Amino acid sequence: MIRELHFPTPIYIFDHNDPSLNIQLEKDVMNWMNQDKGVVRTNVKGWHSTTDMHLRPEYKRLVDGLYEAQHKIYMEEHLDSEPFLGNMWANVNPPGGMNRAHMHPNSLWSGVYYIKAPKNSGHLKIDDPRSVAALSRPKMKPGKTPARLFRETHYEPIAGRLIMFPSWVMHCVDPNQSDDIRISVSFNFLQKGLMV
Repeated sequence: MIRELHFPTPIYIFDHNDPSLNIQLEKDVMNWMNQDKGVVRTNVKGWHSTTDMHLRPEYKRLVDGLYEAQHKIYMEEHLDSEPFLGNMWANVNPPGGMNRAHMHPNSLWSGVYYIKAPKNSGHLKIDDPRSVAALSRPKMKPGKTPARLFRETHYEPIAGRLIMFPSWVMHCVDPNQSDDIRISVSFNFLQKGLMV
C-alpha cells in the first residue's frame, strides 16, 4: 500500500521563555489601551488597537522575535525573498470577549503572540481550509482521531507562545471564560517583491 498526504496546512508554534518580555508588554499594551479607544474589526467585547504597533519603538523586541520566527518559516517552506511585517495590533479580551471567524487577506503569514493568557481565556480555533471536505462528515471510530483527520483544531493560549499560520486560514477566538483579561498580539507578514 502507498499512502500520500498532499496539500498540508502548516502551523508553526514557537515558545518564548523570557517572562520579562511579557511583563513589559503587558504594561505597554494596557497603557496604550487606557489612552486610545481602539478600533472594531473582528473583536467582540474586547479592545483592538490600531494596526501600527510594529512601528512603535516599545514593541521592537517583540517585532525582532517575530522576524526571527518568520525567517525560520521561510527556510522550512522553501520561500524566496524576504518577509515584510505589514501590520500588527494588540488585542485585550476581558471575560466574554472573543473574535469572530475571519482570515487575513492580502497577506502571506499571520499569527498571534500571547502576552497574558489565563486558563479558559479562549482557544484559537482554526478550521479545515478545504471547504469541499465539509460536504461529507463520515462517522469515525470511537477513540482518539488522528490530527490529520481533524476538521478544526484548537490551540490553548499560553503566555509566551507564538503561533503562525497561512493568512488564508479561517480562524476565530473562543470567548474568554476566565475571570481575567487575555492579552495577545496579532500580525501579518507579506513577501517582498510579491506583495510590496
